Amino acid sequence: MIQKAIHELVENKNLDFETTKEVMDEIMSGNATQAQISSFLTALRMKGETIDEITACATVMRDKAVKLSPPFPVMDIVGTGGDEVGTFNISTTSAFVAAAGGIRVAKHGNRSVSSKSGAADVLERLGAELALTAEQAETVLEDTGMCFLFAPAYHSSMKYAAPVRKEIGIRSIFNILGPLSNPAGASMQLLGVYSRDLVEPLAQVLANLGVTRGMVVCGGDGLDEATLTGPTHVCEIRYGKITAYDMTPEELGLTVCNLEELIGGTPEENAQITRNILSGSLKGPKRDVVVLNAAISLYLGIDDCTVRDCVKTAQDMIDSGAAMAKMEEFIQATKKAAGEVKAS
Repeated sequence: MIQKAIHELVENKNLDFETTKEVMDEIMSGNATQAQISSFLTALRMKGETIDEITACATVMRDKAVKLSPPFPVMDIVGTGGDEVGTFNISTTSAFVAAAGGIRVAKHGNRSVSSKSGAADVLERLGAELALTAEQAETVLEDTGMCFLFAPAYHSSMKYAAPVRKEIGIRSIFNILGPLSNPAGASMQLLGVYSRDLVEPLAQVLANLGVTRGMVVCGGDGLDEATLTGPTHVCEIRYGKITAYDMTPEELGLTVCNLEELIGGTPEENAQITRNILSGSLKGPKRDVVVLNAAISLYLGIDDCTVRDCVKTAQDMIDSGAAMAKMEEFIQATKKAAGEVKAS
């Protein structure tokens, strides 16, 4: 099937859902050669990926993943990366604030690919143990309301595509599949993307994949988060209905800042920024951008509230010490779980 699909793509023809799904299954099952995978990824990128093609590939990624089955709805707060801005770990820090506010967060992430510091890098520097089984991660989630799902542990089928991705060195569909492939089947999601052109298509993909309450965002500055430098372009998903609009800091009672004020550094430096924000010792734009993204997460997970309402809630979670306590609770729970894994 992959040979036929490559022929279609080089003729600039779109693939239907079932064909794409079959091709992706060949790739992720080890039944396609490296040359075929390379040709497919390159041709698909040159043509441009459709909503059906992305949905099909993400469906296979989810089907092949090691899965969690939490007994309650969960949220993922994640960015695609690729914005090349170099901010600190905004979504990771926001996840602790949202979890402190009662949102159950199953954060799916990896080490750095397109930035200095991925979610896994900063969580390790904060003291969390990442080498957990799915069962142990689920226990941490049930005990603390938050877990981290380290992508390589859940997507072993990626090994068939990884060498090709590295060798061809271009952005491919795999760059956006990770955030669409949460192993816990998150029905709520805040997804930041690096291009405004991805906002509406990926909102439709998330809806196709079963996300009932979600938001795809891209800062007007190109940030793959909701931003404070100006408007954020938004597509909101509510039970199948998708609404596009812009969101500004001013309408939420937050102060506009310069992009340089959101820049981070090494994993160690970013971990310290996270600690300083959650402890309440760091004020200003870095805290405010965390408040903004946490507020959106709270808004998605709570009925009958506005994002502005949730800005106040997020601020309260930091000021009361609840967000810092949640981070410490999560770290200790991962250490306990890792100890049990090593002991068994």
